[in-house]
Parts: sequence; structure tokens; C-alpha cells
Amino acid sequence: MASPLQNAITFLRDFGLFDVVLPFLLVFTLIFAILEKTKILGTEGKDQPKRSLNTMVAFVMGMLVIATNKIVTAINEALPNIVLVIVSFVAFLLMIGVFFGTEEFKLKEKYPGFTTGLVVVSFIILIIIVLDSLKVSANKSWLDWILEYVINNISGPIVTSIIFLIIAVIAIVYITRGPKSEK
Repeated sequence: MASPLQNAITFLRDFGLFDVVLPFLLVFTLIFAILEKTKILGTEGKDQPKRSLNTMVAFVMGMLVIATNKIVTAINEALPNIVLVIVSFVAFLLMIGVFFGTEEFKLKEKYPGFTTGLVVVSFIILIIIVLDSLKVSANKSWLDWILEYVINNISGPIVTSIIFLIIAVIAIVYITRGPKSEK
């Protein structure tokens, strides 16, 4: 027996809320906020961004996104996973906050490596989620294709060259970084 909430969600899905309206609003809002913050399209008056131009560009970008079914599908597949990662990070930070005092919780000042590591890990997770949501064919994502290629060619020259390049870049960054400045 279907509940009224299930019927409402089914109605909204049939209406196109999840496939048209929400992806459009998400893209429009993000593009508009970026354009307003960066003022990349110019300013008018007292350093105010050009709202009408920013609105039109964001509107067109939002419409182009919902016109392409693959992008909407990728957004609908990636967002739940991204939200799960964000909730996990917030829960982790809440657990840290329980065990640290008010003064000890200044992670950016006291533990700069921790915050940098957290940003790097979250960026890698974001890339993995996006690669998994972008489909090459019907049932195969970019992540599946990359993993299959790496597994099949693990001893090949391309994969070993990439691994060597990553190790070399890490070594160069580690060796050439300057001494830490004392405050």
C-alpha cells in the first residue's frame, strides 16, 4: 500500500522535478554564484557585478545542461555519493570536536598537514565519484574502463611509466620544497 508521501514523490518524479527542475536549479545557482563572486563578466557602478549578464549566462548554461541527457544522468548518479562523502566528513569532524577542546580544534593553524591531507583525499574521492558517474557505454563508466585497462596492462609500458612519473613528481616535490618558515 502506497503512502501519500510515496505518491507525492512519484508525482514529482513523473513531473520531471528530478530530471529537469533540480539539475537546472543546481547548475544555474552554481554558475550564477561563481560569476557573481569572480566578477569575470565585468562590473557596473560601485564594483557591483553585472547581474543581468551573469543571470543570462547562468540561465543558458543551466538550459544546456538539462538539454543533454548524459549530463543530467551523471549529476543524478554523482550527487548522492558526494553528499554521502560530505556527511562522512562532517561526522568525522564532529567526532574530532568531541575529543578536542575549543582551543585545540584549530586544525588549520595547529595541523596544516591534516587539513591539506583532508582536501587532497576529498578531491581524489570527488574525482573517483565523477569518473564512476560518467558512462562510456550502456553499463560501463570511465572508472570501470580505467580500472580494466590498468588491470589488463599492469606490466605494460604505459602503466609503469605513469607510476614512475607519479613517484618522480612526489620525490621532486619532497626534495625541492623549502624549509618551513618560523612564525
